[in-house]
Amino acid sequence: MLALLSLPDVALAQQKARTVDDLAKMYDVASCKQCHAKVYEEWEKSTHARSLIGTGRTIGGFQGMIRAGLMGAFTKSGVKDVGDVKVEHLAQCFKCHLPQISDATDEVARELVKAYLDADRATLGKVNVNCLVCHNTKAILHKWQDGEPEKGVVYGSKDGPHPDKYPAMKNSVVMKEAAMCGQCHGTGPNFEFPQPSQCATAYGSYLHAYIPAGGTETCQDCHMKKDGKGHLMPAYRDPDMAKRAVDVDVEARGYKFLLKAGDSIPTAVVTVKITNKAGHRIPDG
Repeated sequence: MLALLSLPDVALAQQKARTVDDLAKMYDVASCKQCHAKVYEEWEKSTHARSLIGTGRTIGGFQGMIRAGLMGAFTKSGVKDVGDVKVEHLAQCFKCHLPQISDATDEVARELVKAYLDADRATLGKVNVNCLVCHNTKAILHKWQDGEPEKGVVYGSKDGPHPDKYPAMKNSVVMKEAAMCGQCHGTGPNFEFPQPSQCATAYGSYLHAYIPAGGTETCQDCHMKKDGKGHLMPAYRDPDMAKRAVDVDVEARGYKFLLKAGDSIPTAVVTVKITNKAGHRIPDG
């Protein structure tokens, strides 16, 4: 017996991407490069541009979540193999690593899970956190007040026409605020999901420690404006960021430990003091 979808359900399914390639096309930002070449080049080198691949540990982390979590310890998830995976099973991770998954069907979720299990970097590299994610999908926080992000609109610092396939620009009141970044580089456990996980807490420690201590800079000040690295948005792996983030003082004192006459052992006492100067706890994401 066939299960029938209502007309609204059919329309919704038709609007959603059914393959990773469909989703990549839906969020294609290649045209941004024509006018914003420098910004685009910075972004291409950033971790955001490889949000599903990330650093050396990211793919392994996802593989562990899938094998040991969804297909293992999370016995009530309903996932025994790739064919059981739905978008909802990836939501707690893809909320940040791929927010546009909400515009995809379960078929895309399964394709990405298979890519992780196969360590298929080519497929995982097709979609990412790009211009459209930040300048549209995540550009409005207070949706009851300001509404949902509008299709065809690029959100930034002003209103006006936009010479591209996205024909309009609108001001986003959060684009220059730390809260913009806090949507993903968050405040702690994702309690809104069926299987909460402790993930990034950078914005939480920024909000509850750095600001009360008198801090005045935003995420954008430190990760974009200083050193002029813009949309590269470097973090702890960048030498300049690491130097600004911590002070390291090392004091060493050497002496000889005399076990018995004529038998001394060269010894040293080393004291290392590391002071966090960042606007949040480190390391964090």
